[in-house]
Amino acid sequence: MADGEGDPGVFTATALPGDPRLLPTVTNALLGTRVFRDILHAAGVYSGAAGDTHRADVPSPLGLRMAAPGAAQSFALDTWTGIFSHTIQCPGYTATQQLYAHHSLVHLMASSVTIRRLDGSTHPVTVQLQSLFVPQSQDLHLSSGPDFQGAHYIYGQTRVPEVEGGPRPTVHMLWTPIPQWLTLGGEERERCWQFLTAVAGSEEEAKRSYSAGLSLAAAGSLLRSHIHAWAALRRGCSVELDGPPALRQALHGCLYYLLSALPPRDSPGVPFHGISPGGLSNGTRGEDYWGHIFWDQDTWMFPNILLLHPGAARAILHYRIRTLEGARRNAREQGYEGAKFPWESAATGREVCPEEIYGAQEIHISGDVLMAFEQYYCTTQDLKLFREDGGWELVEAVAQYWCSRMVWSEEEQLYHIRGVMPPDEYHSQVDNSAYTNAVARRSLNFAADLARDLLLPAPEEWEDRARKIKVPFDEARKYHPEYDGYSPGEPVKQADVVLLGFPLMHPMSAEVRRNDLEMYEPVTDPAGPAMTWSMFALGWLELKEPQRAWSQLEKCFSNITEPFKVWVENADGSGAVNFLTGMGGFLQVVLFGFTGFRITRSGLLFDPVFPNGITKLQLSSISYLGNRLEVTITREEIRMAVTEASWDPPAPALEVVLESGHRFPLWEGQGVSFPTASGWIQSATKPRQQKFM
Repeated sequence: MADGEGDPGVFTATALPGDPRLLPTVTNALLGTRVFRDILHAAGVYSGAAGDTHRADVPSPLGLRMAAPGAAQSFALDTWTGIFSHTIQCPGYTATQQLYAHHSLVHLMASSVTIRRLDGSTHPVTVQLQSLFVPQSQDLHLSSGPDFQGAHYIYGQTRVPEVEGGPRPTVHMLWTPIPQWLTLGGEERERCWQFLTAVAGSEEEAKRSYSAGLSLAAAGSLLRSHIHAWAALRRGCSVELDGPPALRQALHGCLYYLLSALPPRDSPGVPFHGISPGGLSNGTRGEDYWGHIFWDQDTWMFPNILLLHPGAARAILHYRIRTLEGARRNAREQGYEGAKFPWESAATGREVCPEEIYGAQEIHISGDVLMAFEQYYCTTQDLKLFREDGGWELVEAVAQYWCSRMVWSEEEQLYHIRGVMPPDEYHSQVDNSAYTNAVARRSLNFAADLARDLLLPAPEEWEDRARKIKVPFDEARKYHPEYDGYSPGEPVKQADVVLLGFPLMHPMSAEVRRNDLEMYEPVTDPAGPAMTWSMFALGWLELKEPQRAWSQLEKCFSNITEPFKVWVENADGSGAVNFLTGMGGFLQVVLFGFTGFRITRSGLLFDPVFPNGITKLQLSSISYLGNRLEVTITREEIRMAVTEASWDPPAPALEVVLESGHRFPLWEGQGVSFPTASGWIQSATKPRQQKFM
């Protein structure tokens, strides 16, 4: 739907993109596939050792397609319901196929075909189904088991473990057999055929999910139960703006694909396995970074998830906690203490990057992981995660790693971190990457602060090294060189130093912030990855230059493909597809740029600014300290209301404090409004706090 008309959350087309990578995806937290594809993936199921580890291809019976030569066809991705549909229209009848990953029965994917007669004829109507499905996989040793409730059954283990002697995940799959033809009888006006696929790690769970799906289908409520669960997630994470149609469509697309990767709000204790740049639908060997987890999750996607769905944010942190032992092994093998998170992570936390240089040098990932923990702590004050669930052990281990990775420079009387690759991957083996050292400083300060809050002993060296670590700064030009020896004008691959301002919030004046943007904007590779321009846009919004911000944000549209708003990593179509990282950066412009939200230890800051053409932003459910807030911002007015407050543990009452000094209590069920201005939201039980951390 490129013309900008109609519902911005429904993407329609009369033809599919020529590149099958650009077909839309249907996923939930555990299962994912691309439409019309004969493979699916299950979360956490990888095959291959070390650098060959990739998402295991599970054969998918859901890639079936209706064939109707000469018929009029249409396709639609409905982001409100989480359903992809294909409709053929012939003289006298229509046939519609729907495909979705069920959002409450998360081990289940479903497809249906409905044939409906349009005239009074009584001759049979037949639709052919085409499928490439064969119950075999290059990644799984599969065996057939006995049929179950009319379903075929296969099961097997991955062929090669990620680490020698490590576990080989098992997959159990049940599916409704696919006929070659579907026929609507002469006396029938309409009929719906349901095709279910259940995939789980145990036979018991696969059978339970399949049986539950059959029962719901028999009651006529399988689709409705999915729509209800998806709508609850979508409604609870609603972001709406009044602005250009292309921006609204992009926003709905980003929310659909990112939220599809998350567990439902009321999901039971199913382990979460992280989010890779191409999502769960992609990641076969040789595609989309093989389904590995990068800093893309923690830095680019996580902040949005945290504000909209803190339960899912907690699940992401648990993924990092579960892989902590692998991170400790990584540090030991490189001769350091503590924990070094891998540049590319799969199931174990061991380094699975196929190229050694990244795992050895792109070490900022450990600080990126810790920044997500810090943002979560400041936003939720969830002490259980840190006291009981392993969060503190992870924070402590990363702090230990940074201390062991630094060396003291007698000449400069500062700590150095040498021989790294910064986020800008055009440079390697550099000393004192500004971003790497700044994120290490933030890690150490957070570890020390958290230790105080938890009443735990912490080495004095943490804060001492945080104070004395070198973050390169050019006093003459008043900007941050990317690393020691960086020459102004040198090409840069992607957002790097500009990340000091956001998300790192490294202390600097507005002049320095502007100089960093001015220095790096013209030398950043225009063919670089999509999320880069979002960070430049955020910087310009911070400096109250909304049109400069818009000119940067507009570059993202080159990475959004039609008609289903699937993102490509690079504007030329290369790199990861369904690039959730780029979508995460784009959403941060809306959630943190247009609002001015900043997560700090003392409060949630806000300072809205809109580019031309945007008149209103409505956020249905921003989570802060156990409260859910509805926030509506226009150019003239801000309205806030607490719509829900948790009872276990009890959420503190909140208040809004404006820079002018005006205060507004935020009581549950009562809204407050005030002229648009900057300020912050804080616990009403605290004394007035300073603005910055």
